[in-house]
Amino acid sequence: MKLNLSVSQEIKQRCPNYRGAAVYATVKNSAYSEGLWAEINAFTQELQASETTESIKNQPAIEATRQAYRACGKDPSRYRPSAEALRRRLLRGIDLYQIDTLVDLINLVSLKSGYSIGGFDADKIQGTDLCLGIGKADEPFEGIGRGPLNIEGLPVYRDCVGGIGTPTSDNERTKMGLETTHILAIINGYSGSEGLQEAAELTLELLQKYAEGTEGEIVYYE
Repeated sequence: MKLNLSVSQEIKQRCPNYRGAAVYATVKNSAYSEGLWAEINAFTQELQASETTESIKNQPAIEATRQAYRACGKDPSRYRPSAEALRRRLLRGIDLYQIDTLVDLINLVSLKSGYSIGGFDADKIQGTDLCLGIGKADEPFEGIGRGPLNIEGLPVYRDCVGGIGTPTSDNERTKMGLETTHILAIINGYSGSEGLQEAAELTLELLQKYAEGTEGEIVYYE
């Protein structure tokens, strides 16, 4: 299912550099991929040898996402973008959660690129339009593994039912599982287009390598 992706005026005004990439593919998920985890472990060693919990804030994509949070009205130190949270976890010596191949794969791209990436079961998205806006007070949102999440002031993608993804957490309603056969990955480029194509192409490459990805397509938008 191909979607119409758009960016609201409120985001364009507060985050004028935003550029997005949507990666679609038909996939076969699995509980675990040994090859993928070898790549995750190799990157973990590189990160721990070269970064600190303070220096990761200077990574361009992470810093730009933190600035976007402030511009939209959210404290990025209380509601961390997922790419930053993943790096901080590894730098504290805590292993990543092993969920399933699709989730683990998205986490690896996010770790490598610094982009907070939404990974969705495309067949669970309602309607044909996804728009990036800003969360409102008391807007319902069930974060994956987090319960009700206060998304007021967070950038949020909405389908015709409501929010499905923020850079902090995606929604339980559209999460991927072992049954997922169509993936939509949204790469949030608050730092602009530099590095966005590389991250999108890496996502597609890993989907082909570890999730039997076919019919892959990348759509760029702003």
